[in-house]
Amino acid sequence: MRALQLVEWQQPPQVREVAEPEPGPGQVLVRVGGSGLCHSDLHLLHDFAPGTMPWPLPFTLGHENAGWVAGLGEGVTGAEVGEPVAVYGPWGCGRCGRCARGLENYCERAAEYVGAGGGLGADGGMAEYLLVPSPRHLVPLGDLDPVQAAPLTDAGLTPYHAIVRSRALLGAGSTVVVIGVGGLGHMAVQIVRALGPSTVVAVDRSEESLRLALEVGAHHALLPGAEATAEIKAMTGGQGADVVLDFVGVEETLAFGASVARPLGHLTCVGIGGGTLPFSFFTVPYECSVQSTYWGSIPELHEVLALARRGLIEARVQRVTLDEIAATYDSMHHGTLHGRAVAVPG
Repeated sequence: MRALQLVEWQQPPQVREVAEPEPGPGQVLVRVGGSGLCHSDLHLLHDFAPGTMPWPLPFTLGHENAGWVAGLGEGVTGAEVGEPVAVYGPWGCGRCGRCARGLENYCERAAEYVGAGGGLGADGGMAEYLLVPSPRHLVPLGDLDPVQAAPLTDAGLTPYHAIVRSRALLGAGSTVVVIGVGGLGHMAVQIVRALGPSTVVAVDRSEESLRLALEVGAHHALLPGAEATAEIKAMTGGQGADVVLDFVGVEETLAFGASVARPLGHLTCVGIGGGTLPFSFFTVPYECSVQSTYWGSIPELHEVLALARRGLIEARVQRVTLDEIAATYDSMHHGTLHGRAVAVPG
């Protein structure tokens, strides 16, 4: 079968012929319907010098995956051949306290494993078939289209996790600022709207991204800068936003987030842009919590898919073939892709 693989660090990926995997004991084979392209892939391709990561090469890319169960290894129960499924991305040990709660994204034994999940050290979904190590990583799709559902496993789940950890702040009269309306940010706007009555303010330097934000439910769409800071302060009675979600994570966006957050609010960095936020007594509003998050839990993925089945959230999807992925990554790198690209390997 054909697969898009990372063959050398800091080099473009290659479409290669590889053997079709066969499920061993406890494993599940999934025929891939869609595999989302993520900005994390760009960091994986460009940022890590040889020897930085413990993952052996080559491996198949693609950590946002959905499709149909194609084969069951010995002893597998709870899954049926032909069943449409989403694949939970971070693969933990399944036995530690965090994994037992479905938080495999924060597995306590993650350092013992060669790969962090399919497409992240282990073979991912940018191929016709994906080998999943356990049926516990599969979530039923119901009537959702696997191509539409694939981005929900990360671009939907990651912002959902970041938002629900601040759910206590999302009551009537609250304001949420979403910085960066890309693959994750446009989902965040919809999730906040689906969960409650918050006013959503989208901030992005792209006019097209701001139009997308308004289309998917943002109440306000602003270009970043001093005028945006003043406008957010004005619309919140001078207090600032209850929750600020930064899906970029560079120094400029982190500083902007701190400038519009309110005392007792939350400033959450989701984007891995590599920026830092200087901290002192006066740089962050009093008792404003600052945190980063990584992906989400298995129970939360069930909740994300439930929102999608109710029609409350939907990824804006652009379908591409394996041969078009390299050019699509280039569009992502230059900020000209809006929404989420999904590879359809078949």
